[in-house]
Amino acid sequence: MSTVPHSTLRRDLGLVSWQIRYEQRSYWRNRGRAFFTFAFPLMFLVIFASIDKGSHIASRGGIPYDDFFIPGILAYAIIATTFTNLAISTAILQEAGVLKRMQGTPLPRWAYVSARIGSTCLITLAITVVVLVAGVALWGLHFPAGGLPGLIITLVLGTAAFTTLGIGMTRFIPNADSGPVLVNLLILPITFISNIWFPTDNLPGVLKTIASIFPLKALASGLQWVFDPRHHGTPLDGDSVKILAIWTAIGIWLMIKFLRRPQGEVV
Repeated sequence: MSTVPHSTLRRDLGLVSWQIRYEQRSYWRNRGRAFFTFAFPLMFLVIFASIDKGSHIASRGGIPYDDFFIPGILAYAIIATTFTNLAISTAILQEAGVLKRMQGTPLPRWAYVSARIGSTCLITLAITVVVLVAGVALWGLHFPAGGLPGLIITLVLGTAAFTTLGIGMTRFIPNADSGPVLVNLLILPITFISNIWFPTDNLPGVLKTIASIFPLKALASGLQWVFDPRHHGTPLDGDSVKILAIWTAIGIWLMIKFLRRPQGEVV
């Protein structure tokens, strides 16, 4: 069984590190991209958390609205920085021929994909810290120390699911211009039935069923569970974790299918 020489692995890891730095510069220098995937969720956080500051949700045991909304908008922010960001940007790279040309460079495909995922994880970590720190400092978000393991597990699974789905989704996008339209048509309507903006306990059964199929509600509900004082004895929402794990597996499968097909071919 052959092994990869240590020098080759070290060279590839160095290429990954360089590519991550390049992806970070590319992301932050693209003001439109950074605004709609990073600043846009923060704008919603400021608007909605300020409007309903001090209100409580009777159907959730009287918890403060901010303890519900801030974890929900964090879920939306994670989706924006992972799924939306990767699906749209990868479609642009595909149409421009960058992905095809990348195959002729010294950068292995696995290293390039790892770098894009690594850069996305850094952006997700940054917005998570900003949302939680702002929530605690400005709106009195109650951060339960005992819920930290559940928070980390939910964040990791949510990031993994939507990162892989974002790359895999590209195989269904016919061109770069249609990318933002298709992604937003898929994501935005589902946010209104997925515990992002308001509790969806009283929605019709059909809408509840639709929402339960997709991972968006699982991520939002999983994060909200951590900050709900009624669940501090059980800091992890098992049902949400299972759904996110299933969608992570689906995302990995879609991502592999996309990466293995000839570049330029669209399903």
